[in-house]
Amino acid sequence: MSPTIFKEGNYRFHFFSKEEERIHVHVISPDGEAKFWLEPIVSLVNYSGFSQKQLGCLQKVVEGRKDEIIKKWKKHFKG
Repeated sequence: MSPTIFKEGNYRFHFFSKEEERIHVHVISPDGEAKFWLEPIVSLVNYSGFSQKQLGCLQKVVEGRKDEIIKKWKKHFKG
């Protein structure tokens, strides 16, 4: 199961259920995919296909919506 948190342009921000306990978010688009941890600070874990410019923009989106993502994580995982 991979619930969508939100979409922005061609990017889909989502979770993979039962992947790991550390709060994180996945981003996917036709260009590639990436994974960001949210705590203690937003940080890129891994990626493929995205340019450095795209990764910078995606990190800013995650940072700007961090509270929303964490809230939806906790609701989804009942934490």
